[in-house]
Amino acid sequence: MAETASNRARIAVDAMGGDHAPNEIIAGSIRASEELDVDVLLVGDERQIEAYFQHHPRPKNVEIVHAEDVITMEEEPLVGIRRKPKASINVAMDMVKQNRADAVVSAGHSGAAMASALLRLGRLKGIDRPAIGAVLPTMLAGKSVIVLDVGANVDCKPKYLEQFAIMGTIYSKYVMGVEDPKVGLLNIGEESTKGDDLALKTHELLSANERIPFIGNAEGRDVLSGQFDVIVCDGFVGNVLLKFAEAVGGIILQILKEELPRGIHGQIGSALLKPNLKRLKQRMDHAEHGGALLFGVDGICVISHGSSQAPSIFSAIRQAKNAVDNRVSERIQAYNDHHHPSPKVSAVAEP
Repeated sequence: MAETASNRARIAVDAMGGDHAPNEIIAGSIRASEELDVDVLLVGDERQIEAYFQHHPRPKNVEIVHAEDVITMEEEPLVGIRRKPKASINVAMDMVKQNRADAVVSAGHSGAAMASALLRLGRLKGIDRPAIGAVLPTMLAGKSVIVLDVGANVDCKPKYLEQFAIMGTIYSKYVMGVEDPKVGLLNIGEESTKGDDLALKTHELLSANERIPFIGNAEGRDVLSGQFDVIVCDGFVGNVLLKFAEAVGGIILQILKEELPRGIHGQIGSALLKPNLKRLKQRMDHAEHGGALLFGVDGICVISHGSSQAPSIFSAIRQAKNAVDNRVSERIQAYNDHHHPSPKVSAVAEP
């Protein structure tokens, strides 16, 4: 962790990334600086960031770090990262590499964020491919499920999914507070004989590895049931699942918003149900989770939605802080260092 006088987490925020940058990014960062025990480093065009603070007070624990460039959504990620070494996402990643920050939050080009993290931070030893892990609500109140990968790897090998399961288990246990996480493999049926070659071979690996609390296949309808704490899949399927889940949540909220106020009885009912509806929104709205953690790189990186506004950025910074405070990267690395990759060894335990 980067050294500070109070040893608080220092979060580098890509102020220029996202559809609503920099104003919404700055607003969410200010809220985080006021409500969370963090120092925020706003990385981006100093002139644009300073213009915001001409009309808003700047908290003492918010620092501006100038970056002269930005990777646009139209640019090819790897080309942009290499062509613009002083882009805001690169400067933010360099700060983590140099121990000047503990984590990066970006709502900008997700491919650029992944490329920058890999090139500047590198992979953790023992991890072949990074994975993006997204936290989704379930039918059980107060319980969430982490799904990985949701977009980093379109083509996967069984050993990649095995590593995803280990990283997801560690996150579920130490950050989400699940004492005995249950891992499922996303598949077209519960039976071990179902699925394509990737699913069949991955099932064999997960079943044989006692380090992973694997309880079997999970069908699509099981993902949000609360039965599982960790779901593993390749990035193609995971990304489709993630965007479908987000759309369903938005549709339900929109239907309730349109239908409940109809007529005098609906208006009365809406008023009475307002606290319940607020809790429903908090459970279903992706803004409450902020973004997705990039697992497997040597540092903490949270990738937020490109459409993120202030509430999402606040939540993403909170998510980054939780990952820093619970030493996610260190636990994954220590786990890989202390366990031989062969199956039939000890169960997941704190490194």
